[in-house]
Amino acid sequence: MKYVNQPVQKKDAMALVTGQPVYTDDIAPDNCLIVKVLRSPYANAWVEEIRTGTAEQVSGIACILTYKDVPKKRFTLAGQTDPELSPADRYILDRHLRFVGDAVAIVAGETEAAVDKALKRIKVNYRVEAPVLDFHKAKDNPILVHPEEDWLSKVPVGADNKRNLCASNVEEKGDVDAVLSSCKYRIERTYRTKANQQTMMETFRACCYMDYFGRLNVLSSTQIPFHVKRILGNALDIPASKIRVIKPRIGGGFGAKQTAVCEIYPAIVTWKTGRPSKIVYSRYESMICSSPRHEMEIRVRAGADENGIIKALDVYTLSNGGAYGEHSPTTVGLSGHKSIALYRHTEAYRFSYDVVYTNLQAAGAYRGYGATQGIYAVESAVNELSEIMGMDPVKVRELNMPVEGGPLPAYGDVPYATSCSMDRCLVRAKEMMNWDDKYPARDMGNGKVRGVGVAMAMQGSSIACVDVGGASLKLNEDGSYTLALGCTDMGTGCDTILSQMAAECLETPLENVNAFGVDTDISPYDSGSYASATTYTTGNAVIKACEELREKILAFGAEMLGTEPESAEFDGEFVISGESRVSLKEIAGKSTCGSSRELQVTSSYSSEISPPPFMIGMAEVEVDKETGSVEVLDYVAVVDCGTPVNPNLARVQTEGGIAQGIGMALYEDVQYNEKGKIRNNSFMQYKIPSRQDIGKIRVEFESSYEKSGPFGAKSIGELVIDTPCPAIANAIHNATGLYVRELPITPEKIAMGLWEKEEKAE
Repeated sequence: MKYVNQPVQKKDAMALVTGQPVYTDDIAPDNCLIVKVLRSPYANAWVEEIRTGTAEQVSGIACILTYKDVPKKRFTLAGQTDPELSPADRYILDRHLRFVGDAVAIVAGETEAAVDKALKRIKVNYRVEAPVLDFHKAKDNPILVHPEEDWLSKVPVGADNKRNLCASNVEEKGDVDAVLSSCKYRIERTYRTKANQQTMMETFRACCYMDYFGRLNVLSSTQIPFHVKRILGNALDIPASKIRVIKPRIGGGFGAKQTAVCEIYPAIVTWKTGRPSKIVYSRYESMICSSPRHEMEIRVRAGADENGIIKALDVYTLSNGGAYGEHSPTTVGLSGHKSIALYRHTEAYRFSYDVVYTNLQAAGAYRGYGATQGIYAVESAVNELSEIMGMDPVKVRELNMPVEGGPLPAYGDVPYATSCSMDRCLVRAKEMMNWDDKYPARDMGNGKVRGVGVAMAMQGSSIACVDVGGASLKLNEDGSYTLALGCTDMGTGCDTILSQMAAECLETPLENVNAFGVDTDISPYDSGSYASATTYTTGNAVIKACEELREKILAFGAEMLGTEPESAEFDGEFVISGESRVSLKEIAGKSTCGSSRELQVTSSYSSEISPPPFMIGMAEVEVDKETGSVEVLDYVAVVDCGTPVNPNLARVQTEGGIAQGIGMALYEDVQYNEKGKIRNNSFMQYKIPSRQDIGKIRVEFESSYEKSGPFGAKSIGELVIDTPCPAIANAIHNATGLYVRELPITPEKIAMGLWEKEEKAE
């Protein structure tokens, strides 16, 4: 292939590295009102009285809004396809404040200084109530996070606001208890993952203005332009036809921008005042009132026979949704569906879960979307079970991993692995890590020990029977093509890889395909960039559009040659029939003059299956047994994403996901004090790994060919964050003998664990 599976440069690379004005704040109108939000200092309180008179007298203040000034209609900020599975549990502004950082009032003014001054002058009397901060105690707690009667769950997901339940369910196949009882080896362990912040470089931000048709135009750094349009229509209680959403370049999202965190505030200001407005979250706001990963506690029961075959898995997930339910009913499902499915011989399984409301910052989508937490727990349990069985954990994976054509238990989106090279991934990873020589550990003789660990993972490629990809393709009069996309390039390069597919299909130079991003008025509908959907789903839409446009070009050119399409062919540059031919540029010019047939198509695609990509991760760490400090020396990743459309972009996606996974494993931990206030609200306290902290990362690909995917491709975006946590935990155990079952695995936990181990030995 000429373009697909080639490491071409990103289309926007030069604009980004030369600092061109491509982001939301760069292109917002200069005369925008500055919008900020007054936030609650309490985790659970009611606004008894709010006085804004003094604040309104500040020079330059244009608008102050309280709960009295906004629509009273419940909605959700979760960017998901309708019908929304997340409960409608929000107002734009509410008297009932449910976490420290919840919105109390909106202030808009000519300058930031004026807005800051006005915020200080707003006087609020609060009725403070006891909060629910421990998610273990939230279910059926007499303190209700959402006692209101107009709370609404549109889809039956087991939600009950009078029990602090956002979702609850039990899925079961076979007699789990009986199969576990018959297993020679059994284990029951509980693992806990903490909330993590996405910490993308560009914080949440949006700009709004009215056009001359009286429509609300929204310029937003978002992953979900079409969902933002629906969300704002619901929240403002206006027809979505009155709203237009435009997505410029995004400075990172990682799932955080699958929630419409900030758009509602400038939207209501502009709708009320008619004036342009914008909001730009500070890093502090992005830490205290955004959309971090769900904290989860996962209990795993696993059983294996005398040969090391995993026969039964029982997974129970308790998930902390926080104050609102964005993405809570959906993230939890992946914790079981993507982890249990890794063990193909499973005869019986049970997956049960509760997602609870608490008076903490609302959780949301983050790369991996629940699978990361579930895979950490199940893979860690299997590593512990391997030790009980006296088997190398690599051998256990060899015996139990998914294979092409084999079953994927509990994974309803496709009953068997339609494409899979996991076996080759494991062989290659083992070679790269030199596993047999390094396993389980090596004492370096200086108080430091090096250990290695392993994990496997799978994700999905879009949401089956739900996600929709869209592409519009037009032949321009100069013979170039315009590719209009509804999906969102978050920096991952999807505009580039989709252009590569189009160039390949149309047999035209890559620079001849001009892709542009999302404008909900003119772009084809697309669910958005999440659920690892873009390459697979929108890629198929692009191929479909190319095939349809080729047929139109062929028919048009054949007519110009005076022949039938069946007697001609199109080679990307000419339509040829015998000795006669007509160029693409001539066809393009003719189609714009005296023609009633435009050479333009729009295609959509939705898949009935979600073929999973697969991955093996191996970590080598060095632990200082005196201090407990951990250094990741080497991380080996071998990935099956079908056909990598752009190997360079696939590689940096993998490296970035691994770096985030290392952060989750060793450093990142959203912490609250006894009153529900976040302790680590800046990068001074909330630690993410720098390049110096993540050691050597080595990535290779073992391609399979997914017949349902574009050019055999599957997804890669989320999968790559899933193996570091269990692999690093396994490596630390092999180095120290300790199992630390709560992330992050800090030096304190290791040092104290080793000290306690020594105390017991004495």
